[in-house]
Amino acid sequence: MNSNDPADDRCPTPWRRPLTLAWAATVVIAVFYLLREHWGHVLGWWPYLLLMLCPLMHLFHGHGGHGGHGSKHDPDGKHGKH
Repeated sequence: MNSNDPADDRCPTPWRRPLTLAWAATVVIAVFYLLREHWGHVLGWWPYLLLMLCPLMHLFHGHGGHGGHGSKHDPDGKHGKH
């Protein structure tokens, strides 16, 4: 085994492990069958899930990259003013 090989220094990703792949496949199959059998119940919850998704997107979206708010990149604050 060559210790200078860069592949030896990398940690294998969890998705390349057979046990992780087996668990992921089992979860996907279980979710598929649950949705297939209970699709009528799931459809009733879609409007509520979408409404809950909006505030979660605002919370986890972050506030970077807006620009035009007098940031350090635009010291005069003229960005966005016409």
